[in-house]
This record gives sequence, structure tokens and C-alpha cells, in this order.
Amino acid sequence: MSQTMTAQVLPEPWTSVPRPVRPAQVPPVSAPATAWRVLVVDPDLGDPLADQLRRHGHEPVGVAQGSAALQRHADADLVLLALELPDLDGLEVCRAIRSVSRVPVIIVTARQSELDCVLGLQAGADDYVTKPYGTRELMARIEAVMRRAQWQPTAVEEIRHGSLLIDVNSRRVSVDGTEVALTRKEFDLLCLLASHPDTVVPRKQLLKQVWGDSWSRRTVDTHVSSLRGKLGDSGWIVTVRGVGFRLGHR
Repeated sequence: MSQTMTAQVLPEPWTSVPRPVRPAQVPPVSAPATAWRVLVVDPDLGDPLADQLRRHGHEPVGVAQGSAALQRHADADLVLLALELPDLDGLEVCRAIRSVSRVPVIIVTARQSELDCVLGLQAGADDYVTKPYGTRELMARIEAVMRRAQWQPTAVEEIRHGSLLIDVNSRRVSVDGTEVALTRKEFDLLCLLASHPDTVVPRKQLLKQVWGDSWSRRTVDTHVSSLRGKLGDSGWIVTVRGVGFRLGHR
């Protein structure tokens, strides 16, 4: 396969006429398919992050303290959360938001250790980005997190699937009228599958949304096996080899 080489042209030393210097051309940023209201929680509000978000078509709202984030996250589509806050620990802020809301949270921090990352994901963050970061990488991560957020069941009180009934608000499950006692993660796993009854949910997607992507793939298999036993029939959860799982029919 032929390759085209672009040679660098050196200035001609014998010419007395200076060549015009063209201003650097900055490629325009294409407008996103969806513009989001982004709550930026960072004590350094002079950070260029807000300008980057505006340039990509989003609407940033900045707060410097964790207490303000707890008051304003309900109006946001996405939260970018620093861990180094002057009033509250960033991980506690993340846990508090996650306990009452499914709004996507991305931690943006200078803490680069694996332990900090694991703690952030376990606190409920959807992603963890360390400084310094590239703008394109951050925007791509935002896009990815917002795509995953569409898998979350919203404003659903009950999910019925044959003899299976899931009460989302009370987190109760019954089969044929008999209540089934599930652990928190078992319920989250079943609820996610039941929210998309005709869809194969990839294993990686389950790990990311139910466990924060901080556990091994064996974790999914163990919980699926336990769920099948508690629901009384292995046909409730179907394994799609090499892909993931889907809710079955019984």
C-alpha cells in the first residue's frame, strides 16, 4: 500500500519578501446531539472546564462547595465532582447524591491512586477521571456516561413480567404472589434486566451499573446463580454466551 509523505518546507533564505503568516485555524466543535446541564463542583471555579463545556454546547453551572452541590444536583443532567472540597469530603458528597438520585456523577480529581479510584466508584460515581486530562477524553467520557444513563429505569413504580412483579419504590419482588427476599445487588441486577425485557444486557454493562465496574466478572455469575435459585426457575435469567444476560419467560 503506497504512502504519501508530506515534506516540511523550509523558508527560502534568499528571498527578501517575508511570507504572510496565517493565523492558526481551530477546527470548529460540532454541536452535540444533546446539550446537558452540567453541575461542576470544584473550589477552583477559575478552571477552564466550564469554558470547555460551553464550547461543546453544554450548560455548566459551577459551585465551589459540597453543600451547594447537595442542594443543586436535582436540576442537573450530570455532575462533575471534585474530591478536594473546602467543606465536605467529596466521597461523602457522592454517596449522598447517589442515595437520593440516579443523576450521573463523574469524579474529576488530582488523586491518581488505584485505591482512590476504587473508593470513588464504590461511592457511586459512574466514572473517575484524573487530572491532568485531555478535553477530548473528558468529553468522550461524558458522552459514554450519558449513554449508559439511558439504561436506568426512570419514573417506574412497578415492573410486571408474567408472574414476576417488581415494586421499584419499595424494592420488593414477588413471583406468583409469593414475596422473594433479595439482597440489594440482586434486586438492582434483576431490576436492570427487567427494565429491558427484550434486550441482552452486556456483562460489562451490568458490572458498570450495578457494581460500579469495581468487581470481577465472576461477581455477575454468582449473583445470577443466586437469583435463579431464589426466583425458583433458572429460566428467569437467560445467559447469552459471550455477550451477557436477558430476562427470560416463564
